[in-house]
Order: sequence, then structure tokens, then C-alpha cells
Amino acid sequence: MEWHISDAQSLRIIDREIGDHTFSPSEYEIVRRVIYATADFDYLNLIRFSDQALQSGAAALAARSTIVVDVPMVQVGIAPIIQGTFANPVYCSMDAITRPQRERTRAAWGMETLARRYPEAIFVVGQAQTALTALVDLIDAEEIRPALIVGTPAGFLGIDAIEDRLKNSLVPHIQIEGRKGSAVVASAIMGGLVDLSWQAYGRESNGIS
Repeated sequence: MEWHISDAQSLRIIDREIGDHTFSPSEYEIVRRVIYATADFDYLNLIRFSDQALQSGAAALAARSTIVVDVPMVQVGIAPIIQGTFANPVYCSMDAITRPQRERTRAAWGMETLARRYPEAIFVVGQAQTALTALVDLIDAEEIRPALIVGTPAGFLGIDAIEDRLKNSLVPHIQIEGRKGSAVVASAIMGGLVDLSWQAYGRESNGIS
């Protein structure tokens, strides 16, 4: 991400208002990106990182692993920074060619189709709770083993149960606890992760010693 002086000033305000915290430096960078994107300090207490989530995600980005997202808004939100760094392929569940199913949403069916095609991808679910459910079902069935899941859909029906299943899956993940979430949050998390990963792997990826 290219930063303007106003961005830096805003981040300094966020740092001052947050003060002391218990996040690692890398985790905090992502937390402050989410707060900057949403102007909502509640996310300081809502973002959850599993063990090795950032390390696994960074390694997958550097390896040019496929990224699968649930909705076009997330795809559009992360495409510029992906194209300017690791250039991973990014696919959207809504664009997957699937047969219609009355009992499944388009996002869920598309996510399931792409997950089976790219079982070790990075999956970003910013809006469709049904897409996150489809992923967790595939994980429980041991059909896929994602490098990372970013799960931030807003939800009212059973979202806590899905979050608990993801937490217990042992798959690296970053998720929002509770009902609050959005595609904007997912994009901000991925933007921060890509920037952090590029700092760690970018020179090597460009063949610079």
C-alpha cells in the first residue's frame, strides 16, 4: 500500500488512542489497519489470530498460492496490492461455474467448488456466512487443508457455532469474534498481511540477494 502523509497521521492517532496492548507487532499492524479502514475501535477486542496464522499466510503468499474470496468486493479490495507484490491468482466464489442448487447459496456452492480445486489455498470470507460454513464442513471432512482462512462475515444465525468450529479445526485462521464483520474488514486484514509478507519475502521473491 502506498501511504500518504494523512494516512500516517491517522495511524498515529490510532496508536495514541490504543496505547498499550498485548498483540505481537505483526498482529498489531493488522489490527490498526482494520481500525483505520472502519474507524471502529471495537475491532481491537474482536480480532482473533490462531497460532501460526500470520506465518502460514505469509509463506503461502510468497509461494504464490491461490487466493479464493467469497464476493467481488473482497476481490476488488485486495487485487491492487496482490498485483503489485506477489501476483497470486485470485478467484471469486461468485464467478465459479456451478450447477444451481436450491438448498445452497451461490457463494457457498462456488466456494465449495473452488476449495476442492485449490484445497491448500488462502480463503478470504468477508461477507457470506454460508461460504465460511462450506469451508468448515470441508475441513471437518478432511477434504481440504487451507494455508489460511480469513473469516469476517457479519452474521446473526449460528455465527458463533461456525466460529467455534473454525477455532477448533487447527487450520491457521484470522477471524472476527461475534456478529460484527464485513468485506471491508477482510480486505484490510489481507492488505496488512500482504504488506507484512512483502517486507519479509519480497526481496527474495524478486531474486534480490
